[in-house]
Amino acid sequence: MGRIAVASIVILWLIPISFLVNTIVPDPYMDEIFHVPQAQQYCRGNFRSWDPMITTPPGLYFLSLAYVASLFPGLFCMQAVSSFSDSCSTSILRLTNGVLAVICSVLIYEIIIHLRPSLDDKKATLRAVVLSLYPLHWFFTFLYYTDVASLTAVLAMYLLILKKKYLFSSLIGALSVVIRQTNIIWVFFVACSGIIEFTQSRRKDRAEVDGVSSSREKEDLSANLKDVSKISNLRKRRVNNGAKSHNKITPQSSVPMTYTSGLLDEIHNIIIISWNHFWELFVSFSPFFMVFVAFVAFIRWNGSIVLGAKDAHTVSPHFAQLFYYGVVSALFMVPVHFSLDQAALLFRQFCKKKLLSLFQWLMALALGFLSVEFFSIAHPYLLADNRHYTFYLWRKVINYNRSTKYLMIPLYVYSWFSIVGNLAKNQKKLWVLVYFLACAASLVPAPLIELRYYTIPFYFLILHTDIPDSKSWFFMGFLHISINCFTMYMFLFRPFYWKHEAGAQRFIW
Repeated sequence: MGRIAVASIVILWLIPISFLVNTIVPDPYMDEIFHVPQAQQYCRGNFRSWDPMITTPPGLYFLSLAYVASLFPGLFCMQAVSSFSDSCSTSILRLTNGVLAVICSVLIYEIIIHLRPSLDDKKATLRAVVLSLYPLHWFFTFLYYTDVASLTAVLAMYLLILKKKYLFSSLIGALSVVIRQTNIIWVFFVACSGIIEFTQSRRKDRAEVDGVSSSREKEDLSANLKDVSKISNLRKRRVNNGAKSHNKITPQSSVPMTYTSGLLDEIHNIIIISWNHFWELFVSFSPFFMVFVAFVAFIRWNGSIVLGAKDAHTVSPHFAQLFYYGVVSALFMVPVHFSLDQAALLFRQFCKKKLLSLFQWLMALALGFLSVEFFSIAHPYLLADNRHYTFYLWRKVINYNRSTKYLMIPLYVYSWFSIVGNLAKNQKKLWVLVYFLACAASLVPAPLIELRYYTIPFYFLILHTDIPDSKSWFFMGFLHISINCFTMYMFLFRPFYWKHEAGAQRFIW
């Protein structure tokens, strides 16, 4: 029932806002001027045509073809279109993301109830709806961008690996890479998550088997001790046998890997269990390995990770981007990371291990300073395009004056300490480390500050953060709705004009 409720709620806002967007902005806008004509070329069967300004693979266009093909018979019978290519209008292509947004909301619900099976339907529905309203995902539901399709494919891949359907997960992972090539990092992250869960389940199985065998041996031991009183001439022998049985029990009992174990212990346990189940692990995860091999072959053939506009998207060491992501994600989860309780918790943790905590904070602050001073990139697109909110964030906040960017370093560090601390409450330390590395691998090479890049790591973050109280979810829902109303109002009703370019310009993420 929860799935239907979530899908219905999403459809309730999807239909009227899609109609409003397509009425006021009927023509392709911003990056749509590349994606829409390219999809229309595919609708005409011209698969050899390619716009050199498009940086991502054609996965979204193939999904649109499948979607339009499902609509075409009905549209043709209604005489709404006369040919298949006529079906690929801007509004219908945009609706591809609308359909994917509904699917994505259901996937979010499924992941929530899988990770927290004790959660009731109403709470799971509330959380799924709030996450579907996440502003950087919600806004692009109504435009023809790759973001919604990318997120949907990655979450589908993750849900399948949670359900231990490794082959299907790898196939969806391959699709996610065809939609956006940087998703190879999240394919790797999902595969690592699957391996961690695989080894954990095998360790639990072993612990259960050992527990059963231990209980049986204890029962045998107690039975032997009862027989001792009846057969006196065998007393000594039976007691000795009982002692031997007791000695056998102790080394066989194993302690399952817990969240309180150290990082090195977790790595050591995973290596041992992986080695003991090598062939089972290899067979289960070899499809992911094939995806990685295919991606390496693509990089070698293409000469770069991006397809077009390679000069504007060169890989750069933009370490400050990782800190920007931390504070933006923490702000979207204000009740979790910026409450008095959270600040007090971090302070108590600091006091518990003062020397270690002081060293960690000093190191983080030093890394933050180095990142801001030497690895903070002002991309030409960021400085020149005043249609993006990041243009104003850079000028009015981050780079307001010489000292502002340094004054924000403690906020960056606090955000990441809060993020890691919350994740470590429920996840293994190795999982948190892999997540951090995946965030770094996806964000650091990107020279442009683009908040859309934060969407996938944010979803993995919030899905694995324990937020038990409904008040926090209602507050985040209110925050997301407020931001969405503001950004959509600015986009639709506050256009402006450039002297050097015809047509209305609109504010966008």
